[in-house]
Amino acid sequence: MTPEEGDAIVSEYFAPWIQRLGLRVQEVGERHAVVRLPWSDELAREGGGLCGQAMMAAADTAAVIAISSARGGIVPMTTVQQSTTFQRPVAGKDVLIDVRVTKLGRTLAFSEITLTADGAGEPAARASTVYAILG
Repeated sequence: MTPEEGDAIVSEYFAPWIQRLGLRVQEVGERHAVVRLPWSDELAREGGGLCGQAMMAAADTAAVIAISSARGGIVPMTTVQQSTTFQRPVAGKDVLIDVRVTKLGRTLAFSEITLTADGAGEPAARASTVYAILG
């Protein structure tokens, strides 16, 4: 899968409000993806930090790209579980979402996700997900 094919998955299969996040697939591999969530004042909460809901939605979407890459293309799937731990705020910077598929089964896929502000050395958040593969 190419980054352009990953971008096409976002534009073809996700709700309009997810598309408005402006996610851009930077890299895809056999069992991983890196997706950029561009900074937007519209996604900031009071105090200027990027809201956690935007980061969680972006992580969830990026995981679908990584799982699709691992499976050779998009297949019907749904989130079963997502757990996110926020470690530091993000303000005024894009977020890079690095997804690693840790187990790809016939009916379930697991991933670990690191969200890092562009140029930062330490993660802003970490997430883990479980997806049910429906097709």
